[in-house]
Formats: sequence, structure tokens, C-alpha cells
Amino acid sequence: MLYLSQVLGRPILDLEGERVATLKDVIVRLGEDDHPPVAGFVARYRRRDFFLPRWRITDFGEAGVRLNSDILDLRPFVRRDGEVLLARDVLDKQLIDVDGKRVVRVNDVQLIEAANEWRVTGADVSLIGLWRRLAPAFLRSGRPVEVIDWADVGYLATDAATVQLKSSRGKLARLHPVEIARLAESLSYQHGAEIVEALDDETAAETLEEMAAERQAQILGDMDEERAADILEHMSPDEAADVLGDLPVEKAEDLLNRMEDEEQSEVAELLPYADDTAGGLMTTEFVAVPRDLTVGDALARLREMAETPNMIYYLYVVENEVSEKLVGVIALRSLILSDPSSPLEIVMRSDLQVAHPDDAAADVAQKIAEYNLLALPVVDEAGEILGIVTVDDAIEILLPKDWRQRLPKLIG
Repeated sequence: MLYLSQVLGRPILDLEGERVATLKDVIVRLGEDDHPPVAGFVARYRRRDFFLPRWRITDFGEAGVRLNSDILDLRPFVRRDGEVLLARDVLDKQLIDVDGKRVVRVNDVQLIEAANEWRVTGADVSLIGLWRRLAPAFLRSGRPVEVIDWADVGYLATDAATVQLKSSRGKLARLHPVEIARLAESLSYQHGAEIVEALDDETAAETLEEMAAERQAQILGDMDEERAADILEHMSPDEAADVLGDLPVEKAEDLLNRMEDEEQSEVAELLPYADDTAGGLMTTEFVAVPRDLTVGDALARLREMAETPNMIYYLYVVENEVSEKLVGVIALRSLILSDPSSPLEIVMRSDLQVAHPDDAAADVAQKIAEYNLLALPVVDEAGEILGIVTVDDAIEILLPKDWRQRLPKLIG
């Protein structure tokens, strides 16, 4: 086992053991391998950097590198696509430790030889790793280090344009979107945006929903338009409307027009409402059923729905199949426990609290808290249901500002 700091600056020796160059960097190719192999080295000779392929050496260690030939190609080194220079691109950079769910700084890189190949096996994130690089060998302690298995590296925050961690999506998918969002926000904007773009559309949407509104709009605004529209389609309509409302008008219209008709229509319904009103808070993701159904009929409809809201607190009972006039509400728990043959009119509650789209958001949140509700329906002047305001939106308004970042963990 070696650490990168132990080989940088070491001599490159010819067949006679004479120093011909100096080891400046170690090259790997990041890809699907959990532990990527060393592809070669950057060597320096008289202020000239040149490439030394892995197959040109016989020994690699703290004493230096020994060549298997005296023939060297001294053409200037040029980085190729996918190549990562461990000293330049990894040391002192931040990475996401998926297993530890944290962002850490790389103080050294661990290398292990296996089957006649040297591979990157870990990132030393301890102060000992930094001390190993900076202190003379005789001053270094033997205290234990903290090495993260490279297989748990979900993302490497390097500025090397050619570097792409192809396995980022799969590794980051092991985390909850709340955790991904917090990690992304702890990095620079550029690297946070790269993380979101590495995710599949659904996970990217859920992650963006957990990020600050300003960051959401900035990431989607800078993204390829078709990809941004795909992600918006996976966001809840109220969240998508909020993001579009924070974008320049032309950009928002372009993204809205690229969305599929059904999702576009749902989001467009919410765009006219101000953020500080019930209309601005509500979502159109709710389940409405006509009053002439039985409990069993309502449950059957739920099972047959292609998509259901993420959190179904209540079913809203409307006048009939063609009228959205709200006449009652039934909690999902009550529906499940009721006799399947019972008419909805018997088990529903008709004395319900409602909000109107122009009601102040603070008043709506207060009503949800006072009546201990999980969601509050929003109706128009004719009494037809337009959407619902859920308890998480209410809590976000009622909580002190410095508690809002902790909200997802409290109710997730």
C-alpha cells in the first residue's frame, strides 16, 4: 500500500539506476470501476512534462519509479478525455462520502497493488493525511488514519472539465433527496449543479424541491432546456410554478411550453397566484371523488389511478363527475376502516374548513395549525375545489426562519 504523497517528487530511474526524471503526478481514468487503475504518470525532465505509460515501469514505490527501457517519449504531456491527475485534480478537493453522508476534503490518496496493477482504493480525509504530505518523514506519527473507500465516493468536486464520474448517479441514488440537496448546497454552485444534472429526472426533481428557491431557479435556468423541462414535469405542480415564477419571463415561458400538456396545464393554473396567498401555496395534486360512490368504489378508484399524490391525507368529495363543487372530505384512514358498502355521504365530513385563493398565506397556515389539519382545501367563489395547502407548507411559514432548513428532517 502507498499514499500519493509518498511518491510525488520521487526519482524516475533508468535501467542503470540513474535518475532521468521526476514523478510529478499519477494518472487514472475514473469510470465504472469502484477502484480505478493507474494508467500512467506525468514525469518532469528539465521543466518539460511528458507522459509515462504504466507499462513502461517495473517498480513503483517510495524509492521512486524504475523504468523497463531507456527509451522515453519526451513530447509535452497533454491530458486526454477522462483522465484524472491525482495531485492536481484530487488532492485538497472536496468529495461526497456516500456512506458517511458528508462532504469531506481529500488530504491524501491511497493506492494498492493488486494483480500487477496499482489502483486508487481510498481517500485519506484525516489530519494525519495532511501531516504526511507536509512533514518530514521522521516527524510523522503512526496514529490511525481515516480513509474513505473510493467505492463510496459519490462525487468528486474537481474543476477538470474532462472528468465525469459515470457512477455518480448510482452511488448518489443510495441517499435520500434531502441528503443529496444538503450535500449539493454545501459545495460551490458549479459542483452542486453538476450533482443535480448527474441524477435521473425524478431524483433530480425531488432534490431540487429540497433546495433553496434561488438555487432551484439558478440550476434549472442554466440547464439544457429540454432536460430542465423534463425535471419540472417530475416536480409537484406548486414547486414547479414557484421555480418558474423565479425565472425571467421569457425563460419561464420557454420551459413551460416544452413541458408535456398535462403537467403544463397543472403548472399554468398556479402561475397567476402570488406567493404569499393560498393560491401561491396550494398544489393541484389531490384526489377528488363524486358523492354518489360507495367506500368500496372510492378505494377501487384509488387502486386504478395511474399516479397518486405522494401524500394522500384526505379524499375530497365533490358534487358529481362533472362538478368540482366541494361537499365533503374523508380521511384516508377512515375510508380504509369503513364498511366498503357504505355510501361516501355517510362517512364523509361535510363541516369542513376551506380557504380561498386570495387568502393570506399566513392566515391559511394559522388555520391549518389551529384545526390540526394535514391539508386544507382551496375553493373558488362557486365552492369548487382548486387545490390544497398541505401541512408542510404551513409549518414552513410558521417556523422561525432559522428552523426552515431543518424542516425536511422534522417531517420527512
